[in-house]
This record gives sequence, C-alpha cells and structure tokens, in this order.
Amino acid sequence: MKGRRALGRRFGWLWAAFAVSSYGTGFGFGAFPLIAILVLHSGPTQVAALAAAGRAVGAVVAVPLGPWMEFRRKRPVMIAMDLIRFAALMSVPAAFALGRLSFAQLLVVSVVVAAADIAFKAAGGAYLKSLVRPEDLLVANGRFESTTWTSIVVGPPLGGAAIGMFGPVTTVVADAVSYLLSALGIRAIGGTETRPARAAAPRLRAGDLLEGWRYILSHRTLRPLFLNSIVVNGLIMASEPLIAVLMLSRLGFAPWQYGLAFAVPCIGGLIGSRVAHPLVARLGQHKVMLIVGALRACWPIGLAFVQPGVPGIVLVIAVQLGLVTCCGLFNPVLATYRLEHADPDRVARTLSAWSVSSSLSIAALTALWGVVAAVTGPRIAIVLAGVVLLATPLLLPRREKTPRSTEERAAAGLT
Repeated sequence: MKGRRALGRRFGWLWAAFAVSSYGTGFGFGAFPLIAILVLHSGPTQVAALAAAGRAVGAVVAVPLGPWMEFRRKRPVMIAMDLIRFAALMSVPAAFALGRLSFAQLLVVSVVVAAADIAFKAAGGAYLKSLVRPEDLLVANGRFESTTWTSIVVGPPLGGAAIGMFGPVTTVVADAVSYLLSALGIRAIGGTETRPARAAAPRLRAGDLLEGWRYILSHRTLRPLFLNSIVVNGLIMASEPLIAVLMLSRLGFAPWQYGLAFAVPCIGGLIGSRVAHPLVARLGQHKVMLIVGALRACWPIGLAFVQPGVPGIVLVIAVQLGLVTCCGLFNPVLATYRLEHADPDRVARTLSAWSVSSSLSIAALTALWGVVAAVTGPRIAIVLAGVVLLATPLLLPRREKTPRSTEERAAAGLT
C-alpha cells in the first residue's frame, strides 16, 4: 500500500472514540481485583468469583440485547452503552469516598459493564459495516486491533503506577471518564443513520433471543469459525491463571518478571494487525485464516516447559510473542470475514451471540481447567489445554465461500 488509506472523517471519530475507551480499559486493567484485595480485604475465592461471575453473568444479561438492538439505530445504542459503563464505574469511587463500597457493588458493576461491553461491540460491528466500504473493512478492523494491543502495552503499567501514587480507585475513575469521552466522540460522528426495517413481528419475542445462535449454527462458513473461536479463546484464557500459579508460586518468578514476560509480547499484536491487510491482499482471506489459525494453536503448549531463571523468561516471551502476533493478525481477518458473511439484518444478533458464547466459554473452561490443575498440577493442565488447542484448526472452514447474494438468501428463506 502507498501511504495510509483514508477512511473518512466519520470513521476517524469512531476510531478516536474506540482508542480513548481502549486506553481507559488498559489503564484500569485489574482494578477491581486490586480494590477487592486492598480495600475490601477479600480472599482468593471472592476475587476469583468477581472475575468469573462478572463475565458469565454479564454474558447472560446481554443475551436479549442482541435481538433488541438489531432493528434500532446502532449509534444511539453505542452511546447509551458508553454512558451506562460510565455511570456504573463512577459509582465505585463515589461509594469509596463515602465509605460505603462493598463486594456486592463491585460484583454488580462488573456484571453491568460486561453486559454493556457485549452490546457495544455488537452494535459497533454492525455500525462499522454501514460506515465504511466493504473493501475497507479489513483496514478498519486492523486499526482497531492495533489500537487494542497498543493500549495493552501502555495502559496496565501506567495504571499500576497511578494506583501506587494516587490510590486504588484512580484507574476506575480514568476508565469511567474514557467511556464518557467515547460517547462524546461517537456523537460527534454526525450524519444520519437509517433505522433498520423489521420485516417480522414488531415486538421482541422469546424465540428471537436465540436467533443469533440459530443463524450462526446454520451457516456453513460462520459455524466452524464460531466453534473454533470459542474453544481457542476459552482455552487460552483458561491457561492464564495456571501460568501465573506456575511462574509466581512454583518457579519463584517476581511479579515484575511475570508482568514483563506478558507485556513485551503484546508488541506482536501490533505487528500482526499492521500486516493483516497486505498479507490478505497477497494470499487471500481464506488462506490467511487457515495458516494463521493453525499457527495460533501451536504456541500455547510451549508454556508448559517454562523453567526458572532467565531461560524461562525468554521462553515465555518467545511463546507469547508468537501467539500474540498470530492473534493480532487473525482477529481483524476474522472480524472482517464475519461482517462480510453475516446478513445485513442479522449482524447485531450474530455478533452479540458470538460475544456471549465467548464469555461463557472462557468462564466455563477457566473453572474446568482450575479443577484439572487441582488434580494434576498446573503444568499438566497447561499441557492438556495445549494438546486440545492443537486440534482446533480442524474446525476452520476448509473451503473458501463468498458472501451470499440477495437472491441466494431469498432462495434460502433468510431475507
């Protein structure tokens, strides 16, 4: 590519809003567990429950939001979700200042934020598809992906320093303000957004709640990608606490060494997202997904062989660099492929069902692998997760499919 492709002023505002909230989230990374430990003196069980329940219950709460937003304008939904997250997070420092902060409040806020996150991403994906040209979707998703990884590199270290200097709720305030700024940025996009027409019943029915899953599982190309995605993401995330136990407890690494080993490789996510578009232009979308999807599954098993000392740190950095680079490349290609192949009147429901399933699978597999680690030990549990991951490329679509035309969808009864 010659120079930087311009996607227009409206996309610029959307990207700016995404960047602000991403950096706010990175800055506030791990804030709730720290508050639970340092302020509320919660034990390991409560901290684990805070992480797992917030994600799982938030996903369940978000189930009706997909069909609810499908036939509404997406930009107002995105603004509303930003404002909900702002209000929920600001309740934490307010309660802290009044001496009324409780574990139950942290739990409720984590559920609300998790549900709003899913709704925002679903609405944002649908809005992006209407905002940029089809040939620019991969470029747009690549920019979002690079911003995400950059925020992960920069945000948590700065957030940790801010907590040390200004107190445990500082990063929560910053995260909340980032959502307010994101809402203002989305509002500044301007323009008119056509309200999607609903051909079916005018009111939300109980059967509509599962429409996203019915559509995904009946779709020849989205179904294997969906299954691959939830299994891979679930197993990768389920291994993270086991690696933490192995490195910090069993092998004696210092916390800063553990943080360094997982922060440095995030640069690979930035690299992967930047090369996604030229690589797809050279090899094709389907071939890139097959190759990178297979490579992505090969790295995590290497973490089971980490040893004490410098060689162990080098091994973790190398493995994570390979994994994160593959993820940074695969994610925008998958996001683009998913938007291209989802019917226009099912985008929000598809993305919502996908995110809900991903959150639930992460929570379930994290709990399951915790039990496995308790029986076999963390190293064996990491090996088992890595072995299962090696089989996940079999779920990737073997043949390239083009998005269905209006005529084909009409013949299939999907219009």
